[in-house]
Amino acid sequence: LGWSHRPRPESEVLPGITIDDGPVGLTFGLAVGMGSRVGLGNWATIGVGFAAACYLGLVTGSVSLDLRLGRRERPLGPHAVDIQAPRELVFDIIAQPYLGRQTHAQAEKIRILERGTDMVLAAHYTPLSTGLVARTVETVRFYRPERVDFRLVHGPVPHVVEQFLLTEQHTGTRLEYRGTIAADLWAAGEWWADRVGRQWERVVAGSFDAIKAEAERRA
Repeated sequence: LGWSHRPRPESEVLPGITIDDGPVGLTFGLAVGMGSRVGLGNWATIGVGFAAACYLGLVTGSVSLDLRLGRRERPLGPHAVDIQAPRELVFDIIAQPYLGRQTHAQAEKIRILERGTDMVLAAHYTPLSTGLVARTVETVRFYRPERVDFRLVHGPVPHVVEQFLLTEQHTGTRLEYRGTIAADLWAAGEWWADRVGRQWERVVAGSFDAIKAEAERRA
């Protein structure tokens, strides 16, 4: 594909747990390192710090937990909007931040790590209600003009696959979203996948509103 950039490094601190090189990932790594070097008297303090760092790491995507144990999956979507604009135009608006020149606002939310002719590796930055910023890394593959596929590489859960499906209609284009999300550790994973999934769906719904507005403005 002719990749042109290298992704940020990650480290595996425990089997199935990886961290990135950001500040939350560094905090998590320090907690793990301290936990392996202290006596029993300090385990309570270390445990609290470890739990807090782990939660922050999972929420922001700095820590990735992929144990392949007790995995629970749930659907994403479906969510659809009807857009009064040609399918090619809608597809171009979706692809532009990845394959074209980004605006300043787009560059703050999407960072292209590697790029090919019809596929990119991209980091997405999403502000959270807590004031934190979640970072996910996904491959994005483009099948003009009917489909865009997303697959999670690094983020708050071990598995996400998504599709944007574009269907021609007599009034324009139907843009539909569907996918799956999964997390590990049985009931805890089911709860976490649902929590992250609901946030994921809200972000996509907001993106669809923006795509619809821009496409209809240009049409």
